[in-house]
Amino acid sequence: MADEQTKRPIIQLQSISKSFGDVAAVKDVDLEITSGELFAILGGSGSGKTTLLRMLAGFEQPTKGTVLIDGVDMANSPPYERPVNMMFQSYAVFPHMNVEKNIAYGLEKDGLPKAEIKQRVSDMLTMVQLDDYAKRRPDQLSGGQLQRVALARALAKRPKVLLLDEPLAALDKKLREETQFQLMDIQEELGVTFVVVTHDQEEAMTLATRIAVMNEGEFVQIGTPKEVYEYPNSRYVAEFFGTTNLFTGKVIEATDTLLVETESCGKLTAPQLIGDQSPVDVGEEVMLAVRPEKIVISKEPSESDIVSGEVWDLGYYGNHTTYRVKCEDGKVIQVSSQNQTRAAERTIEWEQKVYLSWASNSTIVLRS
Repeated sequence: MADEQTKRPIIQLQSISKSFGDVAAVKDVDLEITSGELFAILGGSGSGKTTLLRMLAGFEQPTKGTVLIDGVDMANSPPYERPVNMMFQSYAVFPHMNVEKNIAYGLEKDGLPKAEIKQRVSDMLTMVQLDDYAKRRPDQLSGGQLQRVALARALAKRPKVLLLDEPLAALDKKLREETQFQLMDIQEELGVTFVVVTHDQEEAMTLATRIAVMNEGEFVQIGTPKEVYEYPNSRYVAEFFGTTNLFTGKVIEATDTLLVETESCGKLTAPQLIGDQSPVDVGEEVMLAVRPEKIVISKEPSESDIVSGEVWDLGYYGNHTTYRVKCEDGKVIQVSSQNQTRAAERTIEWEQKVYLSWASNSTIVLRS
């Protein structure tokens, strides 16, 4: 029974569109999110992701289409009658109330018995590790603590779905990373469906069980973080979801493996397209994508070298170093190399000649 409960769709969007005058913010979106998922909607500014979230919450009405939550059509349901709660980017914590009163506010408005309110508030304080801060006001809290107050207040009402709009955007990098794991732990403990809207690719990859990449009001790819990162279905997804190097070329041989004559790196091999796409044919123009961490950089030439060049830029990030290598034809290739040994001196420097290689199965074939 538990598996059936988990697999059933809690959210169903059917041909949802939203226009503001002549501007189409969301265009014919279809989506199913299963109960208990931590689902991320990822996109840049103006992609339509927040508008979609607001339609789920009831703050915006679709121009056309249907929103079903737990099998019920929400067309005529105002926000306060929907089995969802929303955590805003600004947190919207009441400044004149202390932490426990902030958490209790929604429960009091719903008229719950005082004993139940007290117990729920206590449970939430423990869950978000704020027991010692119950009497503090918001101006006495850090950004991370405010985020947890807003989360506890949203979860105290026990919604079936929690909507989070850029929930970690206001936090610094280290605190954001810590809070990501806290969110995942809380979501797993409660089993509440989380729908997170974010523009941060790393955040989406860390948090989500599945990701929908959104562009110009449409979903361009939906899948697990690994599926979207390792097998992007378009140039847009490959470039937006992580960093990648792109090579254009024409297919000159096509079997299970493609041989592509590229404009900048000569002949490269790559696997045929994966999934339900039709095979690539000889003569077809394609784009090859290679992630920076798949490329091996060396000071010494070898038989496996694909291209050589000069280190144009480099950035040291502690755990890894990023190199931008300029090839003879002027193309710049980005390489990410893990720093596996401890050393104060760099082994590869600016303006040094280097050699690059990568496995053919690391190459992604894109048609657009």
